[in-house]
Amino acid sequence: MKTINYLKKIILLLVISISFTACFEDDLLLNPNASDRATPSSVLNHLTATMITREHAAESNDEMAFGAAQRINQYYVSNYSYYWGSNYYNWTNTTNRYDMLNYAVKLEEEAIRQYGENENIYSALAKFYKAYSAIWLSQRVGDIPFSEAGNPKNLTPRFDTQKEVYQEVLALLKDANKIMDNLITKQSANSVSANAALDVNGDIFGLTNLQWQKVINSYRLRILISMSKRAGDNPDLRIKEQFAEIINNPSENPIMQSNADNMLYRYNAAYNPYPMFSNKSYTYGANISKTILDITTSTNDPRTFVFATPAPAQYRVAGKSVSDFTAYVGASTNTSQAELNAGTDTKGTTDEDKGAYSYINYKRYFSSQDGSTAEPYIVLGYSEMCFNIAEAIARDWFEGDSKSWYDKGIVASLDFYGLADGVTLTIGDRLGGTIGNVTVNIADFLNNTNVVYKGNNEEGIRQILTQKYVTLFCNSSFEAFYNWLRTGYPTFQQGGDGIGTPDKKLSRRWMYPIDEISYNNENYIASIQSQYGGNDDVTYDTWLFK
Repeated sequence: MKTINYLKKIILLLVISISFTACFEDDLLLNPNASDRATPSSVLNHLTATMITREHAAESNDEMAFGAAQRINQYYVSNYSYYWGSNYYNWTNTTNRYDMLNYAVKLEEEAIRQYGENENIYSALAKFYKAYSAIWLSQRVGDIPFSEAGNPKNLTPRFDTQKEVYQEVLALLKDANKIMDNLITKQSANSVSANAALDVNGDIFGLTNLQWQKVINSYRLRILISMSKRAGDNPDLRIKEQFAEIINNPSENPIMQSNADNMLYRYNAAYNPYPMFSNKSYTYGANISKTILDITTSTNDPRTFVFATPAPAQYRVAGKSVSDFTAYVGASTNTSQAELNAGTDTKGTTDEDKGAYSYINYKRYFSSQDGSTAEPYIVLGYSEMCFNIAEAIARDWFEGDSKSWYDKGIVASLDFYGLADGVTLTIGDRLGGTIGNVTVNIADFLNNTNVVYKGNNEEGIRQILTQKYVTLFCNSSFEAFYNWLRTGYPTFQQGGDGIGTPDKKLSRRWMYPIDEISYNNENYIASIQSQYGGNDDVTYDTWLFK
């Protein structure tokens, strides 16, 4: 895997040629008059390496494991703002991903320069990254500049409605899949394996051509299920039909088949260190959330032991076994940070720790700089895809066995963590000291009445979304939060002082980026007027979630 350090060498060849505008961050792009040009693989390297973590950006680790996104997803709760940030949902202006759009445009240009108008994998991936950048921002704010964005000659691009953005994105991804399908068909005709990887200097994910096609189509499924609230009142979008067409024609629309197809961001000590390692001295500052632990402990879910330590008040004071699910207690986002901090242990040892809440599993998430003790970060995964398909069937979008896909999603998640019957897990305290062992019992979990699938009804949909929430633990960016916005599942904590908003409710969106307001003000004003009655208000729902 080529790392971000490789990027720095490549970037030395680049010259900043785009000024800061509404649709172009101050970013490193090629000067067309420069004698040295980047190759498509070098541009792709930047896109893949910075898809989740961005260099020189304050939000560089927000989407990573235990970053700010995972607080918003309510997987953990900060009790010490200096090291772990605030739990408040009193959001203001978002950032954007125009850097990704810029590089996607450049990838397309360099692909044409190198391969002419012939179809190639780089042109397909340029479409994928254009789509990803648009969805990233539109989910946050609503309408955005997209169809006219990316053109340095147009400094004030119009805002496309969110509906238009999603139409355009789905068309891009459909085209990307078609390009990939044609390329793989030609490869097969020429006896070249579809499993041939990209230039190793480019794709840091190390995906084969066929796996990239599966990623593209699985991402299409994620987008389509995210539009479920609009499936009934926007027949022209053909949301249900598009979903069914992908599933019912696997030869032209291959999707992920197992965890082996997961899109994974992997860590290494030298260049991509595991983000939690630097916080190992401040483990007292964060607790696992009540939202996630209430789900896993009530169902005898062995992932409880992967995510969390037992609460000191339970195993040290109450004398409970580390295998007792009731020993794992999550902290509520509703609780004020001051109250949470007052009850935590800030001493250098855990000898006197009597804290009421479970901490993040030190042995797994703090003990290796190269991330070898933790799982890699899932950008887009097979387990999530299974739940997306199960939900679509449960909503009667097409014929199928929702229970089978639901069960596949659960099993895939368990397999991802290496959990199987009889596996022994070593349980540690807040600083990684061993306090006991647990033997995994998968049957007790799968046979739990709250886990056994209840059918294609509202209760079944709740189960699907709940188990998808668990499988998304500290990965896949803000996807868990967006699922909650769309469905209300699982129940998120709100209504307490810890939320930090005037009505103590969770924010529903972000305000527009400052640069959009400053440099594209006329179009910005018109957009918030048409969407939100002139108020760029975080309590309003976007078209997608109304």
